[in-house]
Amino acid sequence: MTDKPKIPAIELKQLRFFYQPDSWQLYLPGLRLDAGEHLFVRGASGSGKTTLLNLLSGIARPVSGELYINGQPLHQLSSSKRDTLRAQHIGVVFQQLNLIPYLSVLDNTLLSAHFAGKHQAESRARARELLSRLGLPATLQQSRASALSVGQQQRVAIARALLPKPTLLIADEPTSALDTDNRDAFMRVMLAEADANGCTVIFVSHDQSLLQYFHRQLDMQKLAQGVQPC
Repeated sequence: MTDKPKIPAIELKQLRFFYQPDSWQLYLPGLRLDAGEHLFVRGASGSGKTTLLNLLSGIARPVSGELYINGQPLHQLSSSKRDTLRAQHIGVVFQQLNLIPYLSVLDNTLLSAHFAGKHQAESRARARELLSRLGLPATLQQSRASALSVGQQQRVAIARALLPKPTLLIADEPTSALDTDNRDAFMRVMLAEADANGCTVIFVSHDQSLLQYFHRQLDMQKLAQGVQPC
């Protein structure tokens, strides 16, 4: 008996997006990532990096083409169904961190578990452990998010994204405010946590030194060449 073919974590075909028909367009002829793969996305400002992340997370919908996340056709789903899929299966960290300033670090982290319908007691214990591993000890976890440095807020955002154990993690410049030592520690923890859960990672950054952590890259300036090995 033959094994069933594996469903890719991400698969897109002839994907096209634009805001106006006569304006800038994003076009990707094809992309496939299997579960657990990590992809580094780079490109100059305006090359479409954030637009691509919006499409992959279901925030935006392609004008044409096909886009599948874990076999689910995002290009066919309604806005509410894309929201549900994102809450349950996709962890997102954008440059706009979207922390609620008056909530504590711990409560901000727990928001993702709440929207994903996860058990709160188990999520609270996991959140405390994850925050500590990211360099946010118990003494800081009850602090308001507004009291943290930008680098600390970024760690809260990544903890919130990883808490529900998503199958896909999408990160847009999450290390931009970290020094070299904290950046490298952050990358090790983030990718180790992703690997522990078989999580696929899409990571956007201008920091070329981070290529060392990835086996594949997508240069938005060279889309015709597709995904390249690092």
